[in-house]
Amino acid sequence: MKIELTENAKFIIDRLQSCGYECYAVGGCVRDSLRGITPHDWDFTTSALPDEIESAFSDCKTADIGKRYGTIAVILDGKPYEITTYRVDGGYSDSRHPDEVSFSGRLSDDLARRDFTVNAMAYNDRDGLVDLYCGRSDLGFGVIRCVGEPEQRFCEDALRILRALRFAATLGFSIEQKTAEAILKLRAQLNGIAAERIRDELLRLLCGEKVDFVLRSYRAVIAVILPELKGTFDFEQHSIHHNRDVYRHTVASVRNIEPDPLLRVTMLFHDIGKPLSQTVDEKGVCHYKNHPKIGAAMTAEILRRLCLPNDFIDDVCELIRFHDERFRPDAVLLKKYLKLLGEEKMKMLYKIQRADILAQSSYMREEKLRNLGAVYAELERIIESGECYCLRMLAVNGADLLHLGYRSGAVIGEMLDTLLNKVITGELPNEKEALLSFAQGGIDKA
Repeated sequence: MKIELTENAKFIIDRLQSCGYECYAVGGCVRDSLRGITPHDWDFTTSALPDEIESAFSDCKTADIGKRYGTIAVILDGKPYEITTYRVDGGYSDSRHPDEVSFSGRLSDDLARRDFTVNAMAYNDRDGLVDLYCGRSDLGFGVIRCVGEPEQRFCEDALRILRALRFAATLGFSIEQKTAEAILKLRAQLNGIAAERIRDELLRLLCGEKVDFVLRSYRAVIAVILPELKGTFDFEQHSIHHNRDVYRHTVASVRNIEPDPLLRVTMLFHDIGKPLSQTVDEKGVCHYKNHPKIGAAMTAEILRRLCLPNDFIDDVCELIRFHDERFRPDAVLLKKYLKLLGEEKMKMLYKIQRADILAQSSYMREEKLRNLGAVYAELERIIESGECYCLRMLAVNGADLLHLGYRSGAVIGEMLDTLLNKVITGELPNEKEALLSFAQGGIDKA
């Protein structure tokens, strides 16, 4: 079996071998190469001790990124390549790092400590593929299987539970039965994992092609890291517009949108407020009028807990607040929304509403999609024609009003907003002379 190593990967392996040590590419880079995918990163394992790694690359820039655990980074062409000494891990009292490590001279010891068989393969050109746990076979059959005893692997580092789900989502693999049973049995251990680590795995999981399979099949695990979603489980909507409960509708809508973290997180939480907003009319029909506002508030708390950036949180929550707006292909209305939300968010809302509609029942689906398509066409026409919908497009600015005689910044802002609104509604043309003429009438307030 021949794997195409990059020039830098060959350099690292050749350098350590020339110094009398063993060295292999290992883990995800081997897995991806066998799948015909170009690896993003190359990692290496070696019989050389950390000091010996540094000595072997004394003519290169190196970084101590975990020397205690045997890892040294070699910087080549501005990119770090992690090289780790063969090791045997001790206990994991913090469910993240081994309490102690013992360096080893055997590749087999190092591969035995790894999480899944598809990640426990090593390669160099001299020895070829080293596959002690049938990782290549599991790769071929599309199976995620723990190396050794699943419960032991997950007790060492509970984040491996989410990593298994992430690999299932991103690779489109099934999870072997014993591994799946251990995931469900030990899922509560995720409560001890740092929020940042949960966040990183969750975002990658959500962007997987088979995210719907994972969210459906392992919702009990999802409920541990996102307990607020439990309220949507089996919550029937009792509406002609829906043929799924809230959670199954959510899963379908996540699947229906492109794998962008912002969009998928928005879809995951867009209806989280429904169970708390349900009202029932005299005919027994359920309504959820305040669910976008409630859902946005709940989502903000969840995303803050997961330590996501404030800008990301603000964007997601704004999209959730507006995801249920009833847009029409009306130029004035759409320009008001463009003024409020901007071009990028309006285009995102089109994608969000389309994914939402496709996850609903077939009732009026085609009519909803036709209206949404007409809205998007009118939105594009407005944008492409350069029609004014924001202050930067207005034919006058603050300096013009200062020249006219305005002095107060607050009054200038108010007048610019008034002028923009009148241009949007068609009461005034977006022409400097006409706008200044109107503004002249408000000079007494300045």
